[in-house]
Amino acid sequence: MGLLTRAIILIGMVACLTSVANAIAGQATYYTVYKPSSCYGYEDKGNMIAAVNSGLFANKAACGRRYRVTCTGPSSCKGGSVDVTVVDLCPGCAANGFDLSQEAFSAIADTSVGRINIDYTQI
Repeated sequence: MGLLTRAIILIGMVACLTSVANAIAGQATYYTVYKPSSCYGYEDKGNMIAAVNSGLFANKAACGRRYRVTCTGPSSCKGGSVDVTVVDLCPGCAANGFDLSQEAFSAIADTSVGRINIDYTQI
């Protein structure tokens, strides 16, 4: 294997480890009524969306930000992650809390549990 190929592989591995190391722990719930949203009113932004706590929302500064959310527990996790776009404020969410669309939540966990532990990173 060439030196350049090894260097590229090493850089990729470091980048992956860095993103995992920077993940923030939180909790997520889900919601089902997506419009109107605080950020976009009645404009459709798809269904891989989220409302976030007031600290992350920062008076609409988070509108359009993308986050990768990974379920970490309980046992209802399906594995993998989901990428969501912030479209709304979740006034009832605690610090580091996300209210995911039902579609986003169900991509990473069984909706019957209602609340999951997560790790998230901005992407």
